[in-house]
Amino acid sequence: MQYTDIQGESLSRLGMGAMRLPTKGGSIDEEATQEIIDYAMAHGVNYFDTAYIYHGGNSETVLARCLRKYPRDSYHIATKFMIATGVTAKSVFEKQLRKMQLDYLDFYLVHSVMDLTRGIYTHSGAIEYLMKQKEARRIRHLGFSSHMSPKNLRKFAAHHDWDFVLLQLNYQDWFDGTAAQLYDIACEFNLPIMVMEPLRGGKLVTLGEAGDAMLRAREPENSIPSWAFRFLMSKPQVKVILSGMGALSQIQDNVHTFSELGPLDQDELELLEKAFRASHNPKLAPCTGCRYCTDNCPAQIDIPAMMDLYNEALPMRPAQRSRHVRAALGPNTAEDCIGCGACTEHCPQGIDIPGIMEGINNFA
Repeated sequence: MQYTDIQGESLSRLGMGAMRLPTKGGSIDEEATQEIIDYAMAHGVNYFDTAYIYHGGNSETVLARCLRKYPRDSYHIATKFMIATGVTAKSVFEKQLRKMQLDYLDFYLVHSVMDLTRGIYTHSGAIEYLMKQKEARRIRHLGFSSHMSPKNLRKFAAHHDWDFVLLQLNYQDWFDGTAAQLYDIACEFNLPIMVMEPLRGGKLVTLGEAGDAMLRAREPENSIPSWAFRFLMSKPQVKVILSGMGALSQIQDNVHTFSELGPLDQDELELLEKAFRASHNPKLAPCTGCRYCTDNCPAQIDIPAMMDLYNEALPMRPAQRSRHVRAALGPNTAEDCIGCGACTEHCPQGIDIPGIMEGINNFA
């Protein structure tokens, strides 16, 4: 396992994200989660990232319970406070310590700071409260997760003396988005980077037939996801790369990547971009399935499922597309969207969700 150092902490470069734990019957499958965490610990993974809102508030509890069998100094837990929950940082933080049965949290984040919420966080008093918890050693390292534009990321990074930042970085956002700018800003402020969405919500698990063939011709023994992780290994400011591993096979492959493989060289970086360009359709909805939008939908639409439907239908011929979409529509789907936009302000990717819903209905 590769390791890095942040303020004297030895952290595995592969971290386990707990937003997409395995489920059974609509709840977290704790037995399967324990198996994944046991494999992680046995193979040197020591950084585990969760949040107050993940899995309806149950991710923190299950993660802490699965780790409790191990010495407290053998792992690092990161969790978060999100101001959109409508409760105070103090009440959330105290509840988190109680439910996780912990005296302190290793890494703590102001969660999902967006252009819309940057000022709210800044003036809410939440950051000052969390800084006091850091002074009291109840938080060891304080950072923030960002979905801000480069301009606002620079402003927020300058607002306090942060210990680290969690950024959405992956090669799609690097080649076609603002990821390179965000990375440079973190370097400007000397902020260690933790990475979320390295596979863009699973969208980079495969590049399609053409792109996958190009990568497999170069490295037939290694998985397509390994290219995404190795791309990030080539960025020196990146310290920990989170992966939401919901199956044992996923962590086995990722452990192999972070134990046996290294950063992409220049030829491999150029090949990766060619493979990406050969397969990527820029008109696809860039949804990562985070579900931050769904709680605010008055029509109770499964918005990520509709994003998948749109992306599936987009490359089809019109007649096939129409049949495919009509078969999927019904109650609580795009047909029920009223275009209110309650979802849009919560979307970290800035997707025009009502516009996509209208597009789906037009396909039908």
